[in-house]
Amino acid sequence: MSWGYGYSEYKSVAEQRAKAQKQLAKLRKKDPGIQPVIIEGRKITSTWWGNSWCENFKRYADFENRISRGSAYCKNGFVFDLRVEEGLVSAQVQGTKLYQSKVGIKKLSADKWQAIADACANRIESMSALAEGTFPKELADIFMKQGSGLFPAPGEISFSCSCPDQYGEHMCKHIAAVLYGVGNRLDSAPLLLFKLRGIDPGALIRKSVEDKIDGLLANAGKVSGRVIDERDARRLFEL
Repeated sequence: MSWGYGYSEYKSVAEQRAKAQKQLAKLRKKDPGIQPVIIEGRKITSTWWGNSWCENFKRYADFENRISRGSAYCKNGFVFDLRVEEGLVSAQVQGTKLYQSKVGIKKLSADKWQAIADACANRIESMSALAEGTFPKELADIFMKQGSGLFPAPGEISFSCSCPDQYGEHMCKHIAAVLYGVGNRLDSAPLLLFKLRGIDPGALIRKSVEDKIDGLLANAGKVSGRVIDERDARRLFEL
């Protein structure tokens, strides 16, 4: 029903969510393998990785004002299917109808990745520590550094959507909802960020281990000042 003059009938948040759930149920019957973004509670993200993903976009003037448009869409469950691959996020987002939205992310360059790996040497003990965000603040700053960290800058992002509002470099609310959806997905699967940027998170752990081994090997040939004189050693074993 329309109220005339081009205005649509107002629907409460509860009504919008109920409608979204019905549409999602229909979509599930056609494709049981879909991966919807489901928000539990008031916040879209709650971990260091999810929060940092969203904060990264908010600090760029190009995205700051536009990304907030997708918050309600994501919270209300309109991101029906979101998949993360190397260099690409694809999603189905419910609007006036179901739209196909895509976000391209450039692979992190080899020199930037090497610099990050070097900075992490001996400072991340395990994959679980990395995933849980339990690392020194200095590393968090390196991961978040604009232009050289793990999170993409505007020039490393491209997007497209089948909706009529998407054109050129303009970000529609469906794309904004997808970006929030990725942040939510990183809460439960933070290593997806590394997959998205085409890098191996295990390299950070291996770098730390290799440096420790190199240190042990470097010291292996050095004679300790505490070495016992050969004659004293014999006396220790004399009966």
